[in-house]
Amino acid sequence: MTTAPSPLWQPDAQRLQHSQLSAFREQAEALTGQTLDDYRALHQWSVREPEAFWNLVWDFCELQGHKGERVLEPSPVFRHNRWFPDARINMAENLLARDDTHPALISVDEAGRRDEISYNDLRVAAGQVAAQLRAAGIQPGDRVAGFMPNRIETVIAALGCAWIGAIWSSCSPDFGVQGVLDRFGQIEPKVLFACDGYQYNGKWIELDQRIHDLHDHLKPELLVVIPGRGDTTRVRQALNWKDWLEAAGPLPEFEPLAFNHPLYILYSSGTTGAPKCIVHGTGGALIQHAKEHRLHGDLGADDVLFYFTTCGWMMWNWLVSGLQTGATLVLYDGNPAYPDASRLFDLIDAEKITHFGTSAKFVQAVEKAGVVPKDSHDLSSLRTLMSTGSPLLHESYDFLYQQVKADLLVSSISGGTDILSCFALGNPVVPVYRGELQCLGLGLDVAVFNDDGEAVVGEKGELVCRAPFPACPVAFWNDPDEERFHDAYFDRFENVWAHGDYAEIVAHEGHDGLIIHGRSDAVLNPGGVRIGTAEIYRQVETLEEIREAIVIGQQFQGDVRVVLFVVPAEGIELTDELQKKIRATIRAGASPRHVPAVILTVPEIPRTVSGKIVELAVRDVVHGREVRNSNALANPEALAHFADRPELAE
Repeated sequence: MTTAPSPLWQPDAQRLQHSQLSAFREQAEALTGQTLDDYRALHQWSVREPEAFWNLVWDFCELQGHKGERVLEPSPVFRHNRWFPDARINMAENLLARDDTHPALISVDEAGRRDEISYNDLRVAAGQVAAQLRAAGIQPGDRVAGFMPNRIETVIAALGCAWIGAIWSSCSPDFGVQGVLDRFGQIEPKVLFACDGYQYNGKWIELDQRIHDLHDHLKPELLVVIPGRGDTTRVRQALNWKDWLEAAGPLPEFEPLAFNHPLYILYSSGTTGAPKCIVHGTGGALIQHAKEHRLHGDLGADDVLFYFTTCGWMMWNWLVSGLQTGATLVLYDGNPAYPDASRLFDLIDAEKITHFGTSAKFVQAVEKAGVVPKDSHDLSSLRTLMSTGSPLLHESYDFLYQQVKADLLVSSISGGTDILSCFALGNPVVPVYRGELQCLGLGLDVAVFNDDGEAVVGEKGELVCRAPFPACPVAFWNDPDEERFHDAYFDRFENVWAHGDYAEIVAHEGHDGLIIHGRSDAVLNPGGVRIGTAEIYRQVETLEEIREAIVIGQQFQGDVRVVLFVVPAEGIELTDELQKKIRATIRAGASPRHVPAVILTVPEIPRTVSGKIVELAVRDVVHGREVRNSNALANPEALAHFADRPELAE
């Protein structure tokens, strides 16, 4: 008989009684006359009666706009269901509903420069952008692009677009010109906002030439440049941000928009072809983010929210939506470990951050750097730590509770660019278990399917969503027949969203947790046994001799063999003894099936600009196939380390 795991964290009486999720449950019980005595019951109600649930979310989160009478116009086709078909709503109006001197945004860069703007000043600045865009003839549905670092002006520009119904799309300035053109070139923006430089790793990076090249290729009607240093810029044919804003006329009214009116265009990683341009709607993004921030994150008007992200990752859009709660957002631009791995913990104390968001990779890096935040920092303001980007290792949970803060709510979250939100995430009223995401998202009929399309619990399979949800993308850009859209999500199971994660639901008393075992398209299959890559990383990355690793399945002699590439720690060589240690660690911690047939060293691991490792690209290189879009990588030169390795020849 197996012993039930002990939770690492449990909500205290105050959280159970005073969280926004508890208040929402009370309202749901009053509305339905049902007793929803635990989270599972609340979640089941939310997917059993989606119209009542999303209607209550709108009211509870105090969304601004005209809701209309109908919540759902159903369709037999998953992606054609229309939510709030009569609604008229504006994202900027909702994010700027708080209109006082409370700090809205605090921007800090790695060099220590700090800027702050209040809610009322943010409203004025965003309105000036809206006025100037409208004066330039920009209409609802026109595309506006940002080639910008994560700073206050970027948020202002995005809010100004949303104000008049233009569509915002952004790329981080660490993208090369071709990587930006692969994205913006597809959507043909009429306006380009850019910053002529940014700070990273102790250096100032000039962007003048890149902006010139982008302007020459994209030919936008308007180019507005925010000077990175001082008040002037050297970029040709550019309007100066400050002068442009000051010339604005009266602030326009917020444009009332349909619930599905396009708000953002985001991009897939693009490592297996041209990036997909994923269009997200105004209402879906707003109501889903409001639900996640308020109910799952318990974020309120007195809180301070931080997420380490660039403007090329969907977590930036998710972070900006935190304004809907009236909280203060902290933006950071630069290397999160410069000048050392304590940098972001310094930021927590300096800005009194209550909700801190990061990546699993950052947590591992802090641990391997020997930082013990509980001894070196106060952290009294910090209540919740969120992690995404890749599965948070079991050992990382131990580190966070033992070396960061014992009473911390650790919320591992998972979703992605495709839904601009989360399928599984944190929860202020259920326990935290080692290695698990706390719960399935409210209003989302999430399940795990086996190969026969049957829902399973306690078994590994494909993460799916069985019923429509408001944050489903509106469309893919330039996909008139919806073929690419269908192939991306609905090709595996008829009329069921298949997300591409290899996962497992874990049943607990009162709620279900979720374990992510890796991407399903990267699952290893030696001898017909499916193995999630996260299970191998979990073991390897506990070894102090290994800095990081990437694992693939190689076609070999009619089967698949597991090949592990490692980046050793400084001064460490991959000896026979170390190889034996790696294999023994994997065998003991996972299974003999997981043990790699081949272990090789590489000097670096290829990653996307948002920091995700690219197993499929490495697999293609090993098999001699072309990587069709290496421009999507932050370090495409790293792929050369995996090519023509004699150790991998049959």
